[in-house]
Amino acid sequence: MPAMNWNWKRLAMAAAMAVAAQGAAAAVPLPALGANPAEVSVSGLSAGGFMAVQLHVAYSATFKRGAGVVAGGPYYCAEGSVLNATGRCMTHASSIPVSTLVSTTNSWAASGAIDPVSNLSGSKVYLFSGTSDNTVKQPVMDDLKTYYQSFVPAANTVYKNNLGAGHAMVTDDYGGACATTASPYINNCGFDLAGEILQHLYGPLNARNNGTLGGSFTEFNQGEFSGGSGMAATGWLYTPAACAAGSGNSCRVHVVLHGCKQNYTDVGDQYVKKTGYNRWADTNNIVLVYPQTSIAATNSCWDWWGYGSVNYAKKSGPQMAAVKAMVDRVTGGGGGSALPAPTGVGTSGATSSSMVIGWTAVAGASGYNVYRGGSKVNASPVTGTSYTDTGLAPSTSYSWTVTGLTAANAEGAMSAAATGTTTGGSGGGTCFTASNYAHTVAGRAYALWGLTYAYGSGQSMGLWNIYVTTTLKQTGPNYYVIGSC
Repeated sequence: MPAMNWNWKRLAMAAAMAVAAQGAAAAVPLPALGANPAEVSVSGLSAGGFMAVQLHVAYSATFKRGAGVVAGGPYYCAEGSVLNATGRCMTHASSIPVSTLVSTTNSWAASGAIDPVSNLSGSKVYLFSGTSDNTVKQPVMDDLKTYYQSFVPAANTVYKNNLGAGHAMVTDDYGGACATTASPYINNCGFDLAGEILQHLYGPLNARNNGTLGGSFTEFNQGEFSGGSGMAATGWLYTPAACAAGSGNSCRVHVVLHGCKQNYTDVGDQYVKKTGYNRWADTNNIVLVYPQTSIAATNSCWDWWGYGSVNYAKKSGPQMAAVKAMVDRVTGGGGGSALPAPTGVGTSGATSSSMVIGWTAVAGASGYNVYRGGSKVNASPVTGTSYTDTGLAPSTSYSWTVTGLTAANAEGAMSAAATGTTTGGSGGGTCFTASNYAHTVAGRAYALWGLTYAYGSGQSMGLWNIYVTTTLKQTGPNYYVIGSC
């Protein structure tokens, strides 16, 4: 029976991948709508809430209007550890080091890994936590409020924490019973949470459209932005009629992030069409972007603890850069001079201390900047379409992103991230070859949802069992990469 069950799982996975491939082929490019780049915001539930905080803080120059967070937690709460993620950041079984997270935020901003924290002072934050939410408990959201107090004026923050909602996105007319926590994680609590979030972020709005929507839904190709990274082949866009390309109207942009087990494969179009955002967007010229994770993502979650990249919370994080690039696209096409994000970014020619990063040329670019882990590595603009980054550590994984530069040296949108691992050096590091199960017992890896991940690098090692054997090399304290000595 176990073997047959595994075969059925493989068939189901193959079918899902075939459907995803067909969807990618059928999807259209995300349009450049010329929306107003000064009117961008984000909101999300659960993993989407944590991701909304990451985007708001790391890309504060982009998400100027602010963030709505439903059942999320402080920026970098997990500090790269799944144990922290499932412990203090959800159950609050131990205290969250808010002051440390604030210090990390300031340090990363100073290094350029994230945008300057001064941008946050002009934004707004809406926080929501249900009293019946036992998945991400209220003390976690309390700590999020405390975290934001270091950056966002108190007058700009609203915290709704007195409604008996379970772990779910809340509406006033759709979903399960208010106090429940069950798929599709949309609850009817008689409270229009989407409307409250948008009205706080943007100020007074026109009444929502409770009838037939006048705009259009578009399934767009996410692949050009994400290159995988736990993201689906396609995402969704809602465009009010007044915001169609070429309309000449300056519209707002709001990014909506689903939670775990809530992507299109998991719940169909319910999160895209039933959470209440579209009817407010329709009457207030708000373009809605609904990025989607894939079934390859851990539990369909957004990466807020490092399952896909050690830089997951920085601007260079693959999912972070992908969503940012989507925003850059829909705010493009309005006659501005901003360059699009470079595409085709990849790594090659690895040595023990260097890596070649290459990309496709951007029309209108006179040069490029290359970032490793969010920090610029080139002293002067790169005039070609490749760059050799040196001074790297052996057997270590890194992540790079690229931006184009205009003749006036104005920087364009940041590319999706490309990762690469340097080769082993002559000495240094210790290798361990064992089953994935043995690695977790020894503390070199951790298991989550049946898969195994190396501590430190977060690299996926495959199934968590005694049959899959992996070689891990320790390159630092509690830091392991897949490789050999």
